[in-house]
Amino acid sequence: MYLVEVNGHRVLLECGLFQGRREESIHRNREFPFDPSALDAVVLSHAHIDHAGNLPNLCKQGYQGNIYATFATRDLCAVMLEDSARIQLADSQYVSKLRAKQGLPPVDPLYTVEDAERATRQFVAINYGRRMPLVDGVTLEFRDAGHILGSAQVILDVREGARHFRYLFSGDIGRPAQEILRDPEPVENVDFLQIESTYGDREHGDAAFSRDELCKVVSDALARGGKVIIPAFAVGRTQQLIYVLNQLTQSGRLPDVPIFVDSPLSVNATEVFRLHPECFDKEAYDHLRTKGNPFSMDHLTYVREGAQSKKLNDLTLPCIIISASGMAEAGRIRHHLSNNLGDPRNLILFVGYCAEHTLGHLIVSGRSPVNIFGVPHEVKAQIARIDAFSGHAGKSELTGYVNSLSGSFQKITVVHGEESSSLAFGKTLQALKRQAEVVVPQRGQIVEF
Repeated sequence: MYLVEVNGHRVLLECGLFQGRREESIHRNREFPFDPSALDAVVLSHAHIDHAGNLPNLCKQGYQGNIYATFATRDLCAVMLEDSARIQLADSQYVSKLRAKQGLPPVDPLYTVEDAERATRQFVAINYGRRMPLVDGVTLEFRDAGHILGSAQVILDVREGARHFRYLFSGDIGRPAQEILRDPEPVENVDFLQIESTYGDREHGDAAFSRDELCKVVSDALARGGKVIIPAFAVGRTQQLIYVLNQLTQSGRLPDVPIFVDSPLSVNATEVFRLHPECFDKEAYDHLRTKGNPFSMDHLTYVREGAQSKKLNDLTLPCIIISASGMAEAGRIRHHLSNNLGDPRNLILFVGYCAEHTLGHLIVSGRSPVNIFGVPHEVKAQIARIDAFSGHAGKSELTGYVNSLSGSFQKITVVHGEESSSLAFGKTLQALKRQAEVVVPQRGQIVEF
């Protein structure tokens, strides 16, 4: 969340769910450091839960204004926020049962399905490249960020007294030439830049090499009779994985084994993808028009119902299960991990970013045992990580994105990253834009422009 105060108005950029240590997450997500009812506008760069997931709570606590986003972001949020509410309810009921056995009180979900539905009514959708008056003296425009379907860079053109300047919030920047989506668009006349730094201190692997690596680790696990469990974000990574697995299977590089996408949200989100080909790059668009649905295969099954999901635990044949969330913090993936972490034949494959202290981060870091629903589980399965499928630009790609921008660059703030990554990218930017003041703000810090 970034609170912008200009011309006596308050504009909130993003309203995401914090993910990390359980108690800290509960506290930070329930309590806002400002009065939601005092906001004049909310602007959302994209639909991922760490950017949009706390909007129902914001509206529940008094915000009644517009939430500006692209059309695809609005449609994704319609299914994602409802899914988030259902996951919170299911997890709170499960944890409450465990707590009851210990004589502890139950826990409540952060918000309900009804809260999520009410929040979606407040969305106002605008296309890329269309200018929209936001508050007095501020005009909003979205440009494609190439991160997930509908993701946007947020341009605020500001008139403040005699001053006129352009403020650019990068949102999350995608990798150039990734599957399905177009590359991030350049923006001109930037005076102030607020930029993400998720991978600001490290590079991704080569995409072509990563496909080879994916083939090897998956084929090896299937050959030894194991299951391949892939925690993947329901929006973006899941569709990219399906697209790549489709191509690899058709080319004969992967065996024709059952693939299950076990996430109601992934199923719904994939349908939203099909509704927005205007966001596709040329290859994916041509595939859709000439070869049909790029997110469908004969041996691919989308699993909606919980009863179907539970039956996957009884499978003894090799298979691939893709399930949300990508950080293994919620949803059905936690049940698949609890049932499959202990078998050395299996492969747990991470294909995206895992924030510090999340279950995914603990597993990738080699922790064993790990607690799932309060129960310790030994990690005996093979653990692998392929960062090239991340939707975030790596260090050199972020630098390339900044080089694609033009303007005076008076001040740059570096956000959205682990402390070490943000600080490292801040140094990179200071060397790149020597005329600019580069700030790596701490939580709660006020920065003036």
